[in-house]
Amino acid sequence: MQHSDAEVGQPIERHNILLNGEQQGQGLAITAEVLYLLNLLLLPGLAFIILLVVYLRYRNHPASLAACHLRQTFSASLWAGIMLVLVNGLIILLGGYDSPSTWLIVILYFTTLHAALVLLGTIGIARAMAGKHFHYPVVGRRCPAHGAR
Repeated sequence: MQHSDAEVGQPIERHNILLNGEQQGQGLAITAEVLYLLNLLLLPGLAFIILLVVYLRYRNHPASLAACHLRQTFSASLWAGIMLVLVNGLIILLGGYDSPSTWLIVILYFTTLHAALVLLGTIGIARAMAGKHFHYPVVGRRCPAHGAR
């Protein structure tokens, strides 16, 4: 069977999957997950601003994989920020930053909430790299078309 010159080198799409194994929107899904982890671990604030820009630009991306990971990471980032503000408020209510309870709260926060968010981000990036959808439990909204696959 002969192929025309237009067909050679062009990816053929079937069921939203390219022949080279990369699903449509996979690069954007991975980018969203990387920005989420960068916001939690390395560049807090700056990575969130970049994620916000990417989210606002691509939130209605036609590839459900990209749209789902963007919604999940943006929602989880908002919840992470809210929890950080609440923890700081709790520290201030319990005596400020000079109080002995401060370190207890900080250690509990980082060993439970922050570590759980990082773990979810790690699972999310693994799922994005595999071309699969991921739903962040508790803090993420379900993706309408694909649920929590």
